[in-house]
Amino acid sequence: MTPLVERGQIITMVQEAMDSGARQERACTVISLSERTLQRWQIDQTLGDQRPCRVQTPSNRLSALERQKVLTVANSVEFGSLPPSQIVPILADRGEYIASESTFYRILKAENLLRHRGAERPAQRRHKPRALCATAPNQLFSWDITYLPTPVKGIYFYLYLFMDIFSRKIIGWQIYESESGELASDVMRDICAREAIKADQVVLHSDNGHPMKGATMLATLQALGVSPSFSRPAVSNDNPYSEALFKTLKYRPAYPHRAFESLLAARQWVGVFVQWYNEEHRHSAINFVTPAERHAGLDTALLEKRTLVYEAAKKRCPERWSGTTRNWQPILVVHLNPDQQIAAKDEKIEGELELKIAA
Repeated sequence: MTPLVERGQIITMVQEAMDSGARQERACTVISLSERTLQRWQIDQTLGDQRPCRVQTPSNRLSALERQKVLTVANSVEFGSLPPSQIVPILADRGEYIASESTFYRILKAENLLRHRGAERPAQRRHKPRALCATAPNQLFSWDITYLPTPVKGIYFYLYLFMDIFSRKIIGWQIYESESGELASDVMRDICAREAIKADQVVLHSDNGHPMKGATMLATLQALGVSPSFSRPAVSNDNPYSEALFKTLKYRPAYPHRAFESLLAARQWVGVFVQWYNEEHRHSAINFVTPAERHAGLDTALLEKRTLVYEAAKKRCPERWSGTTRNWQPILVVHLNPDQQIAAKDEKIEGELELKIAA
């Protein structure tokens, strides 16, 4: 609230500025004052601020003793685990009224007591998994388990599938009749032996399933020198590469419309799929080379050859090209759950590397 004396001074200052040639709007802007406020003050300079200065206190507010009774009841042994929506009806059944539900909630909130009141574990705050990236094969793996149907409803075969995120190659898989960390550990040991994985070379990302976080699997990863990484619970976007691979597998035209008759039939079909996916499938996310070619480091030469083909085609018929030819540069950095700043930095590095390759 602006005192009456200060109002008069402001009105005088604005008038002096206007007498010197300034516009009223500009003078008010300089002193951060609304023109409408100035005009209201000028109507009657003897009236001060008409807003009430006192702090109003509701006449029906609870007394300190009544507030304390609310807190005592809400925190008692009987009601300590119940919300106000349960407490108030129970008291009403006993012919007792202390306060309304909203009053209970308001008082508990003011005392910082409006928190989890049940016996079960309170909700945990989840944080996004750490940002990871790969610039070469055998740096960042992803794995998951998916169900394959059997002739018996409710019983499944379990496909364990490991992939290299940089190359998108399926580096290990197996199908079992059960889901366990011990079986996953066997597959991981076999992968590390075949790929000659050294200690502290690979990060293995997965969701929060029991086989992934079980003691056996974690002990195996520690012994192999592989760092584990986990998604948030119930967030499939944190493990997008494995989820996308499973969709590719189950939406293949050759995917059986009926259940797999046996474990052997399931393994035979998945074996054919893995061969096609790694050796024949030109993956869109790695500029349409096969995962096996990229894993072996052959993609750079293949993409350079495509660039030469396109440049030659442009020279033969330049009128058919309105700009540059198709970008066949290799994908140099692959991100998993990137932070915005880290992704921007890596994109800058990737751009610099592409310029060097082009030169």
